[in-house]
Amino acid sequence: MKPRINAQQQSARGVGGGAQDVASLLNEALAHHQAGRLVDAKALYSRILAIAPKHADALHFMGLLACQIKQYDAGLVLMRESIAIHPNPIYHNNFGNALREAGRLPEAIDAYRQAVALKVDYAEAHNNLGNALREKGEPRAALESCVHAIELRPGYAEAYNNLGNALKDLGELAAAAESYGKAIWSKPAFAEAHLNLGHVRKAQGELEAAVASYRAGIACAPNLAAAHDSLATLLLHRGDINGAIEAYRRVVELEPTSAEAHNTLGNALNNAGRPDAAVPFYEQAIALKPEFPDPYHNLANALRRVGVPTRAVEFARRAIELRGGDSPSFHNNLGAILADLNQFDAALQSHRNALAIDPDFGESHTCVLFGQSYIANWSAETHLADARYFGERMAARARPYSQWPAFEAMNRAESCAHVESGVPHRRQKRPLKVGFVSADFRKHPVGYFLECVLAQLDRTRIEPIAYSNGLHNDELTARIKPRFATWRHVAEMDDAALAERIHEDRIDILVDLAGHTGRNRLPMFAWRPAPVQVSWLGYFATTGLAEIDYVLADRHVVPSGEEGQYVERIWRLPDCYLCFTLPDEMASVSPLPALKNGYVTLGCFNNHKKLNDGVIAVWSRALHALPNSRLLLKNHQLSEAMIRDETLARFAAQGVGAQRLILEGPSSRDEYFAAYHRVDFALDPFPYPGGTTSVEALWMGVPVLGRRGNRFLSHLGEMVLQTVGLPEWIATDDDDYVARAIAFAGDLPALAALRSGLRERVVRSPLCDAPRFAVHLAGAFEQMWEARVAQHAMETSR
Repeated sequence: MKPRINAQQQSARGVGGGAQDVASLLNEALAHHQAGRLVDAKALYSRILAIAPKHADALHFMGLLACQIKQYDAGLVLMRESIAIHPNPIYHNNFGNALREAGRLPEAIDAYRQAVALKVDYAEAHNNLGNALREKGEPRAALESCVHAIELRPGYAEAYNNLGNALKDLGELAAAAESYGKAIWSKPAFAEAHLNLGHVRKAQGELEAAVASYRAGIACAPNLAAAHDSLATLLLHRGDINGAIEAYRRVVELEPTSAEAHNTLGNALNNAGRPDAAVPFYEQAIALKPEFPDPYHNLANALRRVGVPTRAVEFARRAIELRGGDSPSFHNNLGAILADLNQFDAALQSHRNALAIDPDFGESHTCVLFGQSYIANWSAETHLADARYFGERMAARARPYSQWPAFEAMNRAESCAHVESGVPHRRQKRPLKVGFVSADFRKHPVGYFLECVLAQLDRTRIEPIAYSNGLHNDELTARIKPRFATWRHVAEMDDAALAERIHEDRIDILVDLAGHTGRNRLPMFAWRPAPVQVSWLGYFATTGLAEIDYVLADRHVVPSGEEGQYVERIWRLPDCYLCFTLPDEMASVSPLPALKNGYVTLGCFNNHKKLNDGVIAVWSRALHALPNSRLLLKNHQLSEAMIRDETLARFAAQGVGAQRLILEGPSSRDEYFAAYHRVDFALDPFPYPGGTTSVEALWMGVPVLGRRGNRFLSHLGEMVLQTVGLPEWIATDDDDYVARAIAFAGDLPALAALRSGLRERVVRSPLCDAPRFAVHLAGAFEQMWEARVAQHAMETSR
């Protein structure tokens, strides 16, 4: 708040020291004030008031100075006294500025109105009045004041900027952009106008222009934190996570005491897959603002991601306490952490608490459904009821498309599919446009299983389109991206916008690759932007959405009789429902380690959450029956000392000592594969078996002992073993599991022989035959399409 110094100076006649001395002191004080030397200015104002206690200018600017250092009560009293002594428009205008900064907006508006009443051509006061009226929520009145200011002072950049703000509030974006442009034309280095123009360009969807405006604002004012923050947000929106992080870092440098800035930078790092780097920024945000709940919540999330759930839980609970318990995302986060601690019942309750607050909170629906994967007493009826509830909630808030231009056009152009010898024949002239929606086009099981298939898809039959909801990319993303005909980054699009984009892209078949896993877009599928919708690959149960027509499966994961567990129809592929992309690593298959060790080493490299008490009990029985055996467990949770201690205690409760266990945390990819050189055969957990982990074990020559299940998820291990021709490695129940472990461990020559040829068996199996699988997948999509065309023909002929 710079002082206006051209107020008429009050005479000090009749006061000792003379008017000449007071005038000189005032000019010196004002010079210090304008230069920001407030201590010196205050001392001189005090000297003047000692000479002339009723000196209006000294009182006024002393009050203004007090307001500048946030001493509003004292400052406003002095300014009000100065006005009483010498009413004038400049005093009223300055008083309005001070009141506005003190948060006393109605009084500020009155002060500005007093200023323009005393001086009707006071352009600055008209502009300030417009700004205050806009802040009060009266953009039309604000507009009139700004226009008046411009009429009084043509080329008034600040008034054009404020006029643009009012027009933006009124939704008149084009006019707002024009007004900001005039402000910049009048004052090219006007950083705030560049910033505001960027906001409008972003709202208009002109993202490149918005970025240019933000960068122009930063060029004019490198220390304008708001411009760096806005640029960072837009870069994040565009998927430039690294650029966003650098911009957020600049905000933190400019505002080192801002808890919000530290929290936001932490979020950017966390979303970029760098939770370890995010942790200190969340901790600093908490130190700066201990009652701010968001960094507690975010710190808990980051700590969970770096494998420290025991520390994360305290911050998650504190976040809920500070927020007053009314945040579904906070309860959801606590549930995820409790699940990492194998407290599955408590985790499910936290997710249900979130839904009690907001029944439409899709993420909690996902956690309730996915969380049931880990419980042994799974109920098909409960799971289906929860899934249907999710589907109904999402459908209730969606606005589904009922017509698809490309579908209608194709339906008119081609007759229904006909069948000769049971084989459907298509008559369409173009490839099907198939959209794939996922956040996992990266080093993730979805990415690994999809990569080889995309490379083999016949582009004369299928035109693949990617809708990437991911927040960061890696080398697998770089490999997979060119395999799509079109790549769209959609992470910042809401459901309505994404559905519209897909509909406008004229997608024939839309494929969900996530199901109820992280960063899914299932709620958007309720809008039915495509005539055929499918769930595949990333999940292993019903989505609950009636708007998804099919779940792609096979006879192993959904055997006959289990169709009732799904809202969708089951479409079974001939061999298996997925295809594995072989690792790039040149890891060798080692000889059977038991031949050298003299004892058998069992192993499991699966997520630690899969090791429930029932699994521990059965594995302990096998270890007791094989007294010289060892068990190697390797997963990222075992990097935490408390998890290791808890694991040792759980086995100790079953009579298995620590000397029988080898517990290891995560490692590099090469070291991960090399660890299989120490394992004779692997133990698959249940009811949640391995997928990628199991295939990688087999590829390393390590057979996997699995167990029969009762749903898609628990059949996953069966599918892998059946597809590579190892049905004898599938146990029927707990007793059979232990018996087979004993039998396999007792025949080392047979294990050695199997190990030596297992990689070749895997490579030659349908599980890794990408060309074969791609033909089956394309055929499935074409038959789904033909079925939809036939259905439409029947509906329209009635």
